[in-house]
Amino acid sequence: MDLRQMEYFLAVVDHGGVNKAAAALRVAQPSLSQAVRKLENDLGVELFFRVGRGLVLAPAGEAFVGPARTILREVDAAQAAVRDIGEVRTGRIDLASLSDLSTDPLSVWVARFRVLHPDIRFRIEERDDPAEVIALVKSGACELGFLSAPVPGDDVAAEKLVDQRLVLVSPPGTEDRWPDRVPVSALSGVPLVLGERGTATRDYIEKTLRTHDVEPRIVVEVRQRGAVLPMVLAGGAVAIIPLRVALEARHRGGVLRELTPGLSMGIEAIHRRAKLTSATSQFLAFAKQSLNDWVCAIERRTAAGETLVEAAVRTADETDRKVRRAHLHISPWGDPQG
Repeated sequence: MDLRQMEYFLAVVDHGGVNKAAAALRVAQPSLSQAVRKLENDLGVELFFRVGRGLVLAPAGEAFVGPARTILREVDAAQAAVRDIGEVRTGRIDLASLSDLSTDPLSVWVARFRVLHPDIRFRIEERDDPAEVIALVKSGACELGFLSAPVPGDDVAAEKLVDQRLVLVSPPGTEDRWPDRVPVSALSGVPLVLGERGTATRDYIEKTLRTHDVEPRIVVEVRQRGAVLPMVLAGGAVAIIPLRVALEARHRGGVLRELTPGLSMGIEAIHRRAKLTSATSQFLAFAKQSLNDWVCAIERRTAAGETLVEAAVRTADETDRKVRRAHLHISPWGDPQG
């Protein structure tokens, strides 16, 4: 068994077949197939079931995915440590996340981290069930996971990163419909668009509303979270979403209001108790610093008398200006002339 065989095995898993894996790796399909069969012979098990002209992961293959990813990450980390002492230049970061968190803030962290480290590669696994995110981390398939709730047990290390504020978003032209701070009790009978049942955010919102004697009037239920804002902006209903995500709606005419009492959900980072690779450790530190900068900027502005929404808008605008200035000097695509 060698590293190339494991790389080929994971490529078949990630790309869903031998032909696509061979094209992605730029190797001949027979060579890749032969390497996978050699790996199976070395391990003494079938990693794939051959079904027609395709491959389906066998139980042994499913069990091997996590350890194989861990081994390749550690090899990448060892090579990077020798090649680039004290500086993260290359490597791969495997992340697992609740779908509710993948659009924001996770995708923002990944993009901005890649601006600084353009040779770092990412793979992100999205799941709706927190147990599946935990399982991906525990198995080693992903090195770092992001959840919205505390993790029970001692199998993984967990760290709370921030409390994520939720706000009310309503269609354009409804400014006079709501006070600056909307009592949760005022949402009784108000049509809501929510994500799919069983997701962390949906469950939290329903539970909170019922705690305040409000039975949610859910008129639209969507699996794709990207469909929530278009439905609100078109006048279909209102939504309760994370503040950072809601800022996009405001740019398009949506009306944002803080809720009272305030609603918030924690963001937790989880990983196995083994030491993180250098690239992943620096990515986590970068994410924590980004959150700290965001929270501190908003706290300064609200202390000066701005509303939560006003403070968030100004902080986001300032952050965007910094990112644009950084792009003048650093590109995540490298030298176009190279």
